[in-house]
Amino acid sequence: MGGLLATLSQGGPIVALLALISLGSLGLIGAKAAQLRGVLGGRERRAAALELWHSGDRHAALRETEAGDSPADRLLREAMAGLKEGQPRAALDARLEWRGNAEMARMYRHIRLLELTAMISPLLGLLGTVLGMIRAFQDLAMAEGAANAAMLADGIWQALLTTAAGLLVAIPAAVAAALLNARVERAGEEIEAAVGRLMAEAPPGR
Repeated sequence: MGGLLATLSQGGPIVALLALISLGSLGLIGAKAAQLRGVLGGRERRAAALELWHSGDRHAALRETEAGDSPADRLLREAMAGLKEGQPRAALDARLEWRGNAEMARMYRHIRLLELTAMISPLLGLLGTVLGMIRAFQDLAMAEGAANAAMLADGIWQALLTTAAGLLVAIPAAVAAALLNARVERAGEEIEAAVGRLMAEAPPGR
């Protein structure tokens, strides 16, 4: 580990910046993974609540949804409560759409930062490589007759180090963003499935 840190320290300020970005990215990945851990749970409970609802036992159906705390549970509970109270269908649909959008926005929040990290980290690494190559050839030109292959190789590997660092930051961020996005999309499908089944079988409102 000490050798790796010593190697990275030779990459200059861009590698230091990438290290800071990496720490922030890993922290964000952990926070989002914890936030989204339970968003797909409760499918069997929602199915049971819908069965109770359509069998006519609305009180028991609402109690069943109260046991869950996933976005689909919350939206289904609100939809059932609205229907039970006899709210106008248009107003209920509008409120459910607003609440659904709010739930999706909350789940998607900050994932864009991971996508941005995956996009800019390789560019920062490439920038560091270009600047390092320029510096290496400047040193080579200034050395004149004292220049040798070892001097050039030393400058080039230090320059290429920033590209490697950029990729090391970008790859986990890209993978995490893709997996988190997929999880949020599946949570959205769970919301649509639960609320859609309830509303499709509900009698038309006023």
